[in-house]
Amino acid sequence: MEKFESCKQSRSHALRTAVTLLGIAAAMSALQASAQVPALPKSPVTLNIVDVGGDLALTQDAFDLYAKKNPSLVSKFTFTKAPAPELPGKLKAMQSAGRTDIDLVLTGVGFLGNAVEQGLLVKLLPDYAAKFPGLMNNYQPAAAKMQELAQGQGIEVVFMPAGPLLEYNPAKVKQPPTTAQELLAWCKANPNRLIYARPANSGPGNTFIMGLPYILGDKDPNDPVNGWDKTWAYLKDLNSCIEYYPTGTAATMKELGEGSRDMTVTMTGWDINPRVLGIVPKDFKVTPMKGMTWVNDAHYMVVPKGVAPEKLAVLLDVMAFMLTPEAQAYTYDKGYFYPGPAVKNVPLSMAPKESQDALKEYDRPEYEKWLAEFPHAQSLKPKAQVEAYRIWDQQIGAQKTK
Repeated sequence: MEKFESCKQSRSHALRTAVTLLGIAAAMSALQASAQVPALPKSPVTLNIVDVGGDLALTQDAFDLYAKKNPSLVSKFTFTKAPAPELPGKLKAMQSAGRTDIDLVLTGVGFLGNAVEQGLLVKLLPDYAAKFPGLMNNYQPAAAKMQELAQGQGIEVVFMPAGPLLEYNPAKVKQPPTTAQELLAWCKANPNRLIYARPANSGPGNTFIMGLPYILGDKDPNDPVNGWDKTWAYLKDLNSCIEYYPTGTAATMKELGEGSRDMTVTMTGWDINPRVLGIVPKDFKVTPMKGMTWVNDAHYMVVPKGVAPEKLAVLLDVMAFMLTPEAQAYTYDKGYFYPGPAVKNVPLSMAPKESQDALKEYDRPEYEKWLAEFPHAQSLKPKAQVEAYRIWDQQIGAQKTK
């Protein structure tokens, strides 16, 4: 009996020792992760930012504010824009050549998916989690789910419960479609009057194809390869009455506003902002389709591999600043990514007066009802996004994208 108790105590002591060692190892691992944050530079750096999702409309003022507050860290930001589908190839070539002159990319889910799949980005989390304390709790709940899509390789900066919605000219469309089949019938009865942009480079185009599997009752909305039979058949049928697919959303809004098209697919922000700017008439309408699910959208800050450590140190500090309420208040903009802020506790009253005035005039009261009425889903995961864009490009838009 004594021998049994002795063995029992030995096992208990060994277990406590193992647990203690595991705890020490975990603590050391956390310390090592924090220790990896590079030191801030002794002199200011120039940071080159490329926007592939239209994000600068929401965030440039906040970046400029950071530069004004931190002249010892940033001498200046340079801002350029590029098409999302073209940037992965450019980054890959630069990284293969051992030189990277792009320090930060502002992106929607399209480029993010491609870049994650190709391994082009710096792993930000958990490696640099010390710079983003309480990150997930700081996000709005739906925005926190969108942060998961980044797989640790991006930091979400703005959020929108997006679409898909239909936007139309009420003078030309007297009875707007309320179902996918009604949309198809309207399109065939009015050839070339419906337009939407290439999904890989368009938020509305992206949420349209991701929202159709829910509307059509497809087998698996999260599997574009094996679960979207109804969606791909529908898009091919719809293709017969669409003249062409622009490479970006701005062109679709321009044509809608000018009257060369009568209807397009849209999202909350792409409905509000073009009307604020006068690109689309104020009285144009939007409608959901029966059975829709909101496909949420977000923009992210990502860092390409190859960025110098002293620049990475400043970039991490910049990204942390961009999640503060002071910076997030700018993201209301003029409704472009409605509402905009990804984090909690940033009321419209904190936004610049120009933003407050624009949203008070152009916001739609029905959005609040629809956001509560219809369920919400995340965008596709990166690998599935890449597959969806590939299939659409090959089977739908191959001959008509320009």
